[in-house]
This record gives sequence, C-alpha cells and structure tokens, in this order.
Amino acid sequence: MEVSPDTSERVARHADALGAAAARRLDADLAWYRALSAADRSWIGLVAQAGVGGFVSWLRDTGGRGDGIDHRVTADVFGRAPRELTWSVSLGQTLDIVRAVVDEVEAEILTLASPGDEAALREAVLRYSREVAFSAAQVYAGAAEARGAWDARLEALVVDAVVRAEADDSMQSRATALGWGSVASVTVVAGSTPRGSTATAVDAVRRGVARLGAVALAAVQRRRLVVVLGGTTEALKVVTDLADHFGPGPVVLGPTVPHLFAAGRSARAALSGLAAAPAWPLAPRPVLADDLLPERVLAGDGPARRVLIDRVHHPLEAHPTLMETAAAYLENGGALESTARALFVHANTVRYRLGRIAAITGYDLTHPREAHTVAIALAVGRLADRPAVEWRAGAPTRAPGALRA
Repeated sequence: MEVSPDTSERVARHADALGAAAARRLDADLAWYRALSAADRSWIGLVAQAGVGGFVSWLRDTGGRGDGIDHRVTADVFGRAPRELTWSVSLGQTLDIVRAVVDEVEAEILTLASPGDEAALREAVLRYSREVAFSAAQVYAGAAEARGAWDARLEALVVDAVVRAEADDSMQSRATALGWGSVASVTVVAGSTPRGSTATAVDAVRRGVARLGAVALAAVQRRRLVVVLGGTTEALKVVTDLADHFGPGPVVLGPTVPHLFAAGRSARAALSGLAAAPAWPLAPRPVLADDLLPERVLAGDGPARRVLIDRVHHPLEAHPTLMETAAAYLENGGALESTARALFVHANTVRYRLGRIAAITGYDLTHPREAHTVAIALAVGRLADRPAVEWRAGAPTRAPGALRA
C-alpha cells in the first residue's frame, strides 16, 4: 500500500509542528524526561525532530513502501545526539520517545492524509517506527560494546596495578570509574587460566561472583587468572563455589584487606602462594596463602618468612620452656613419651605445654601439617638470630675448633 504524493507533501508541510507536538507530549507524559538536564532534553528534542524529518524524507522517496526503507535514514535519526546520551537515557526510554512521536503522528492522521490515504499513512507510520526502534537497538548495542571494551581495558589496568602494588592516583581514578572507589573487604585470588576464550573465562567469573552477592575484577595475565574479589568477608566460601572457573592446579587466596588500595599485599601473598603451592601436593583447592607459609618460605618469600618468625618464633622465644618443649617434641617425631623423657617431665606436663603453644601461636603441634609449619618457623627464626658470617679475603672465617683441611 503506497502513500500518495499529495499526502507526502502535506506531512512535509506539518513536519516542524509534529516535532514540536511530540516534544510537548514527552514533557507532559514522561516523568523521567522532565527530570533530565536541559542539555539532555535539548538533544532528545533534536532526536524527535530528526525522527519526523527522516519519516518525511522516507515517505517522499518511497511512498511508504516496506521494501524501500533505507536503514541509513533511520540511523541518522540518532546520529545527531552524542554517544554519552545513551548513559543517561536507556533503550526503553528511547523507545518511549519513538512511541510519543508515533502517537502524535497517528493523532493527526485524518488531518495529514489525503482522502482515502488514511490507512496507507497509518501503515507507513507503523512500519517506519519499527525500523527506528531497530535502529535504536543497534545504537545502544554499539554503545554497550564500546563501553564494555573500554571497561575491560580499565579492569585489566586496575588488576595489573594491584598485582604491582601501584596504588597511585591513576589507579584510584580508574577504580572509581569502574565503581570500585568504596568497595570494602577485598581479596586477591590467583589460579591458572582455563582453556578456551579468556574473555569467556573472565565473564564467567564476574557472573558467578555477582550471583553470590559480591563483586569482582578479573584479568588473564599469560597463564594465570587473577581475580580481585570485593564486598564479601567470606572470600573462601565464594571462591570454593567458583573454583571450576579456573584452570587445573592450585587456586590461592591472599589475605582479605580493607579496600582495593591495600590489595597489593593480598596480591603478593596470593601470587607467592601460587608459585609455591606445587611443594604441597595435598593442598586443598582453593587454599589460603597463609596455609602455604612453609612452602612460600622455602621458595624464598621474605614477607612469608617474617610472618612465620613473628607468629611462631618470637612468641615462643618469650617463653623459653615452651620453646624447649616445641623443639623437643618435633625432634622426637611427635612422640609424647619420648618428649617427656627428653625433658625429664611428666607426659601430662608436655600435653599442657602443647596446649599453651597452640594458644600462643595458633598452631597445634599434634597436627602433622601444623607441626611442619612450626618446624619451618623455628628453623628460619634460628637463622634470623644467627650472627652474620664474617668474610675475610673472599672466604668465611672458621669458628674456633673447626676442622682444618
């Protein structure tokens, strides 16, 4: 069904009035439109006017036939508005604008159409409005893709800054742009990269974390997937549910810190634990970086060494009897009676002292894994207390009484 040239000309003559009437309808019917800034309302007015102008041009060129729609015309309806308008006006609200223009034109059908052309004009209006709606969807999809790509780059930069412990102004501004300026309870998690698309892996982590009520930044750095988890004090529980999103091998959690700008400490522990985890084949998955302190010390992690000394050696050093008991218990392979004989005390005394050691250090020597941790802590503590070796002429001096070659 084709609209006559006379009707097309009558619509063209009323184009400005239709655009103004559509803007008045928006202001009268839509509360969200009235709440916009003057600049945004002005841009929307231009979009509405462009919609009417596009319809006039299409009607004049094609007579409203369905096979003559030029998608470049409908795309030009939104070409005048800045892309930032998609941030303040949603796709649904854009469709409200289209609907307002269509309603205004339909209300004037009897005035605009030549006699007998009413049905053809109504059909042309509906067909064109459908194409404009599709064009709006394309505009919003393109804006979402562009914003998503930009956000992904920002996210990767923030994760990299966390890994490098670079909590500077640029990281702060990027994190704020991603909505992380006030996120609390932050934990860094590290594991291997899963097979397949890295973008798919990162998206799966984000969706899984959101489902559990937390937020996440994630990035693939070569063979490792690093996740910055925020907004939860139950990081281990969350990561346990997400462990399948990582590749094979250990998944290590650093300590939880108050906010993103202190997350460098958590990242260092997580990455150190990931490197040292193969030394503990029976480690759980996921595992806390703190549970890998012995392996991290053996791998040369200075901060882990200091943590063990502060947590175990120094407290026991302040209680010589407990230090002696811990050393004897470990040297006797955890045998209670043998330890008691070595110390010339009753076995119940040893039991009491083991309870004191657990209370002071947090490690139970009757548990093999925790006994191993204490043994490493005592060893590195003794090395820390040992005086520096004196060097003379490129060779260490021998202690008195040492064997001579």
